[in-house]
Amino acid sequence: MLSKLLIANRGEIAVRVIRTAKALGYRTVAVYSEADANALHTELADEAVCIGPAQVSASYLNMDAILDAARKTGADCIHPGYGFLSENAAFAQACKTAGLEFVGPPASAIELMGSKRRSKIAMQQAGVPVVPGYEGNNASDHELIEAARDIGYPLMIKASAGGGGRGMRLVEQEDQLVDSIQRARSEARQAFGDDELILEKAVIEPRHIEIQVFADRHGNAVYLGERDCSVQRRHQKVVEEAPSPFVTPELRAAMGDAAVKAALACNYEGAGTVEFLVDKDRNFYFLEMNTRLQVEHPVTELITGQDLVAWQLAVAEGRTLPLRQDQVQLNGHAIEVRLYAEDPAHSFTPQTGPLHVFGPATGDGLRFDSGVRSGDTVTPHYDPMLAKVIAWGQNRDESRRRLLRALEDTTVFGVTTNRYFLGRIIGHDSFGAGEATTAFLQQAFRDDPSLAPHQVSMRELALAATIASHGRSGQDGWSNAPATTTPMTLECGGHHYQLQVHKAANQLIVSHGDANYRLVLESQRDGLLCIIDNGVRHRCQYHIAGDHLYLQASGQAVAFRDITHQPTAGAQAHGSGKVRASMDGAIIEVLVTAGQQVRQGDPLLVLEAMKMEHPVRADRDGRVTGVLAGKGDQVKRSQLLVEIAADAGEEGDR
Repeated sequence: MLSKLLIANRGEIAVRVIRTAKALGYRTVAVYSEADANALHTELADEAVCIGPAQVSASYLNMDAILDAARKTGADCIHPGYGFLSENAAFAQACKTAGLEFVGPPASAIELMGSKRRSKIAMQQAGVPVVPGYEGNNASDHELIEAARDIGYPLMIKASAGGGGRGMRLVEQEDQLVDSIQRARSEARQAFGDDELILEKAVIEPRHIEIQVFADRHGNAVYLGERDCSVQRRHQKVVEEAPSPFVTPELRAAMGDAAVKAALACNYEGAGTVEFLVDKDRNFYFLEMNTRLQVEHPVTELITGQDLVAWQLAVAEGRTLPLRQDQVQLNGHAIEVRLYAEDPAHSFTPQTGPLHVFGPATGDGLRFDSGVRSGDTVTPHYDPMLAKVIAWGQNRDESRRRLLRALEDTTVFGVTTNRYFLGRIIGHDSFGAGEATTAFLQQAFRDDPSLAPHQVSMRELALAATIASHGRSGQDGWSNAPATTTPMTLECGGHHYQLQVHKAANQLIVSHGDANYRLVLESQRDGLLCIIDNGVRHRCQYHIAGDHLYLQASGQAVAFRDITHQPTAGAQAHGSGKVRASMDGAIIEVLVTAGQQVRQGDPLLVLEAMKMEHPVRADRDGRVTGVLAGKGDQVKRSQLLVEIAADAGEEGDR
């Protein structure tokens, strides 16, 4: 019997594992980096051990430090969560060598499925359908070019050791092949330390369907339905649901049988996910097997009524699976979205900073898996996911409607998030009809308002002015105050709004140019504003932090600054020419050299941070006078990267 579980992870998955483990009577141990000293998972665990500085290589990827933490605390088992060391065969073996139970599959299965080339060969031998392609021993550029001629176009280049879209390139015609191979190799080497590649025939606009499998040490294996993960951006999942609106009972059975074959072929134990591509004719092909618990496992839990972490712990203790295949029942529908601190209007750039207010919605059928709470800080060191928002319903429409309402009612003040963007996806007609393929976001959201900077409305200006006025006066309403007209300047998204605010009793009229907006203030306290607008009572949430004002109304979150009493700064037509890093990260590509002429907005370097690539762009027209970072360099936020001198004769640069 196992008794003390160490969770070798952080954030929401650590919190989620701790809660199930404690409910089952396990004592729990959290590990944390110096940046996570006050993180939620460290408070929920019975014990916590610091394993190093913020950098993942020195903390959450530090096997020796994690094993030492297990020794210090007397833990007898380790749950790796997902990411970090969860699919590291050497770590699984090190746990075994140290006498610890690894809550996951054996190292041999992790190693086999960690190679796209070897796993694909193994699946072919097990009778699992695979995408036609090339996975030979010789993966030189010459061999790949020759193989591509036989496969035909379009085709996919994939890193054999890869995942999450890294080292992956779609090649639509032959003249793109050589450059794509070189880029894929470079990216794979940087991300995985292994530049081995394979080729596959591209399946155009497929569905991405995955099967949840479980196996124990006694030769039993079952599948727990499927998840549809077709809504993706840059090969990263955005929305997951179960069951798939595209999968028929016959297809589910066929894919489930194939997934069980895949698990048995590698002597699997515990939770695993077999991912497939499914074409428009419902032909399915093995993509890869993730040898861990998936981010999207909650949708499977909600439709099966099973706790998959509890299943993992049962298997780790040597017990048989809780259910036979004929006992697995699917009930209702569940949809999950990933709430990120990122800015969709600026290429989904990850956001860092204080999380002043984090208020998940509540209600029937809703589940939030999160590792943050109000008062935390989103740092640049880790993935910027704040929460997984999951809704269950008796049917897909009910689940979808509940999720839309949950997104509208969730409050996040302090960092920009993708909350509004997620609501646009769930509310889209094509998604509602169950028609979304992997091309859905690219096709349907090319010009969507959620991907453009928010245009502030007069109503939002009036609400912000109401809140700011109250913040200055400290009064709860103005029923006894004399009529006044006060100038106010608010800043939002780089734009300044000169307002006139007229207050009389509890009436408020806000003017901006020739536009006016009238409302009645009922109450304002504890972050909640209640107004009457055109005879209808409304409530909106807000938060004030210094001169920053955060407002959420009608599903939109808007951040203002009250700059009424700040000196007016002269407008600049261009930037300073000193281009700095927006976050900590690594330079993976340098696109310019000293002396090169650039235009404002041109990409200068590519920065990798928070598991994503971010172009660093010129802030002015001019000539590059210095490139101060090279490929492979680790850089800090605000570090100077490139200097640009203005074109000769430009005003202000003489």
